[in-house]
Amino acid sequence: MSNVMSLVKKELRAYFSSPVAYVIISGFLLLVGYFYYSLIMWFNGAAMQMAQNPYYAQQVNINEMVFSPLFHNMTIILILVAPLLTMRLLAEEKKTGTDELLYTSPLSIGEIVLGKYLAALIMWAVMLGLTAILSIFAFAWGNPEPAPWLTGYLGLFLLGALFLAIGLFFSSLTENQIVAAFLTVVTLLLLLVLSWVTSSGGGSWRSVVSYISFSEHFEDMTRGILDTKDFVYYASFSFFGLFLAHSVLQSRRWR
Repeated sequence: MSNVMSLVKKELRAYFSSPVAYVIISGFLLLVGYFYYSLIMWFNGAAMQMAQNPYYAQQVNINEMVFSPLFHNMTIILILVAPLLTMRLLAEEKKTGTDELLYTSPLSIGEIVLGKYLAALIMWAVMLGLTAILSIFAFAWGNPEPAPWLTGYLGLFLLGALFLAIGLFFSSLTENQIVAAFLTVVTLLLLLVLSWVTSSGGGSWRSVVSYISFSEHFEDMTRGILDTKDFVYYASFSFFGLFLAHSVLQSRRWR
């Protein structure tokens, strides 16, 4: 485990020793902050209008009107952010030739994959934690329900874990970071589109496609619903992405 943590520290230093981490975090916070501000302004206007009618005033829900849309907007931003966090992890090693040093080091292939993955996952957790600070204002002056807010952030973390595993796999396939990022974005967009296909289609295949789509699993968490099948989905697909990356590196090591 100490080997893994050493690699995690090395990758985190690589993130912050260049402008990459600061640009990604700043851009992410800027976009999330913009959507949050827009939703809060819209919520205030709608709440003032609905307050004039006692029936509608009881239906004002900041979780459904602000946080749920915000979480869904953050998933779209994550589709762009995840490739930026993972594209260099293995592709850069291959391009610079330092991958040979990794293969001949005491680190096993599993430790290499896990160390790279955990470093990106820590970056994602830090970014989520910074966005959570925005919610302080909502809890200070509003009355949101903590459960949907917490499960929504849990869903974002698990979704990020899935996206990063996919990105790490594509980073293992090529030495070109742009190609790795592009393949990751296309794959994540395809997973997003699957939810639209299920809403307009029918037949027995619909349940299969619906399960593969991450939107179906994330939607429940934004409403405060925790289901075992959702955890199994995120865990299994994340593990599959890491397994594919491990297989690519393993085949390359023995060439």
